[in-house]
Order: sequence, then C-alpha cells, then structure tokens
Amino acid sequence: MTIVIGIVGLGLLVLIHELGHFLASLALSMRPRKFYIGFPPAALKRTRNGIEYGIGVIPLGGFVKIPGMHRPAAVDVDSAFGQAVEEEPALAGAAARLRRSLASGDHDAAAESLAALAALAADTQLSQAAAHAVEKGVTEIGDALGPDAYWRAKTWKRVLVIFAGPAANILFAFLLFTGLYMASGGKATTTVDSVRAGTAAAALGLRAGDTIVSINGVPMTGATISRTISQSNGRPLTVVVLRHGVQLGLGPRPAHRDAGVYRLGFILRGEGLSGPAAVRESAALTGRVSQEMLTSLGRLVTASGRKGLSSPVGIVRGSSNAAKQGTDSFLWVLGLISLSIALLNLLPFLPLDGGHIVFAVVEGVRGRAVPREVYERVSIVGIGLVVLLFVIGLTNDIGRLS
Repeated sequence: MTIVIGIVGLGLLVLIHELGHFLASLALSMRPRKFYIGFPPAALKRTRNGIEYGIGVIPLGGFVKIPGMHRPAAVDVDSAFGQAVEEEPALAGAAARLRRSLASGDHDAAAESLAALAALAADTQLSQAAAHAVEKGVTEIGDALGPDAYWRAKTWKRVLVIFAGPAANILFAFLLFTGLYMASGGKATTTVDSVRAGTAAAALGLRAGDTIVSINGVPMTGATISRTISQSNGRPLTVVVLRHGVQLGLGPRPAHRDAGVYRLGFILRGEGLSGPAAVRESAALTGRVSQEMLTSLGRLVTASGRKGLSSPVGIVRGSSNAAKQGTDSFLWVLGLISLSIALLNLLPFLPLDGGHIVFAVVEGVRGRAVPREVYERVSIVGIGLVVLLFVIGLTNDIGRLS
C-alpha cells in the first residue's frame, strides 16, 4: 500500500508542476489547448473556452499543451502532409506554397496557404493514417501561426510561463514545510510519536506515547536524544522511559547503522511553531536544501556524487519508506522531492524547463529566433544527458534494492 502512496505522491508533484505552466500561460495570453490530469488516452474529456480538459487513463501526473512552443518551419509541412501528398498529388501545389511561406517567414501568407491546404484536403479521399496526419498538422501549424503562440510572446512572458512549473513545485514545498512546522515540526519533545516495525526501538519495547527520561543514565532533552543515539557508535543503549506515570528501563540494545547514521528507529513528537516562525523556518529550510541539492548536482562528475542519484524507482521507494514511518515523515519527504523536481527541471539544457528559459533569453538578446536545427541538435544532447542520469539513478536503485 505504501508503494501506491509513493507513486501517487510523485504523480501529484508532476501534476502541480504542469498546473504551474497551465495557470501562467493562461494568465499571459498563451491559452493552452489541453490540460490533463493523468496521461492519454482520455478516459473523460470536455472542451471549454477552447481548452480541452481531460482525465487520462494513466493516473499519474498530468500535462499541458501550450500552443506554438516552436516557430513553424518548412520541414513541418513534409512531416504533416507528406503522406497525403503521396496519396493525392493534387495537394502538392498547396503544400509547396505553405512550405515557401514558412521558409520566407511570411506567416500571414502561411496562414492563408494552410487554410487552403486544409480545405483542399477535406475534399480529398485519403487513407485514415494520412487524414489523421493532415488533421494533426493543420492543428499544430495553425496553433504555431496563431497570435497566442508561445514563440511570438515577449521574452519575459516566455520565461515566466516556463519558470512557473518549477516555481509551483518550490511553492508547494514551502507551503508544505510551513504547515508541518506549524503542526508538529518545530522543537522536538522527549515524547515518542511513532516506532518503526522491525527496528531496534521496536525490539527494545519502545512505544508511541513513551517519554524518554534518560539514555545510559544521562538525562535527555528533545535536542539531545538524537545526538546521543547517533554518537553511540553501536554500543548497547539502555533507555529509561516514563509510561503511564511509571518509569521503565528498556534494553540494553545497540542502535542500527542506517545511511551512515546510528538510529534506534523511532520519531519524536514535535511542538508546533507560530505562523511567522513556521514561515521563517520553512524559508530557511527551503534555501538550505536547495543549496545542498545544487552542490550535489555539481558533484555528479565524481563517482561519489553519481552514487547519490536516484531514478523514479528510488524516489517512490524513499517516499514509500517514509510513509511507513507516518504521515509527517511522508509529507517531509514529499516536500524534498518537490524541490528536487524543481531544481532538476531548471538545469540549463533542453528538453528541461531550464533549457527553454536559456533559449528564450538568447532569442530575446539576439532579437531573432534560433534556427530549428540548433534546437533539435541541442535537444538530442539534452535528452542524452537526461537518459544517462536516469540510467545511473536506476542502476543505483537496483543496487540498493539488491
């Protein structure tokens, strides 16, 4: 069940990311054509104000379709209408006029040529595959020629629309951390909130609700419990707790080494912070974690840095393990994953959001579009890097599982 919770959590973060793009593009007059919860094919869809809203049969994440992400090019005509022209040579003249208009940058003439080609194709008997390609091509090129196309917008609007996705993940993490700090994530108490099954704490007989009085005869506070256990270096620990008004001695039992740190396997209850204090702590935590993540990205060139990578398999496994420890632990990890998604997407290469931002700025500075072939070549390199990172992360995850 916790695996399902982990998958749903990851899907929620992807949906939040896409929702950021959707709301920003809508606000900045780049009306999206589609917004889906989940991935196609659609189980349910409805068009409203020119936007197709749908629920995909694959219930993970979501996607948004922004019109005209790239300036239309002559090569688009061949990919969209090539099969139709082969089946019906009478379409060749209209297709050639559209191709010339796009090549010369005369987009008004291109819009007229596209309308003429669409009308001509509608009166032609084509195979189902060719007809589908024509319909898709007319829609795609038509969107790219429209006044609300992404590539036509001012640089600052394009940057905001793309940045809105990572920003939504950052904002979600910040709000989640703030709520957790206000609920129970502030100053640690000496009261046990939960005990993980199969851990040293469970073997000791520690229970939720126990108040830890001392460890190995040393009186404890909320701030010293974790430090005392982590510094035990595997030596047996005797824990005195207060349970229903009676002091009980538990142990001795050594802590287990987990991810390089000695732990017994329990979580302390926390005291909630005030609203302003929670906001400050959340902002500080978001900043610290972001800095640490960026530093770790810089270490990817080293073997030790690459060992820290995880794929979606590892992310789901980590959030699943957190869910086993309780709702609070799962939500803390969900916030950290949300930050990770934001920072990863801001890496400056295509097809990630950071790459689109870089190209938008470059085109704004140059005052003209970057050629399509440059986009394609850079995208191939970027996709290769993303696939490489995925493979390394997946290899690491398999190694951890085994």
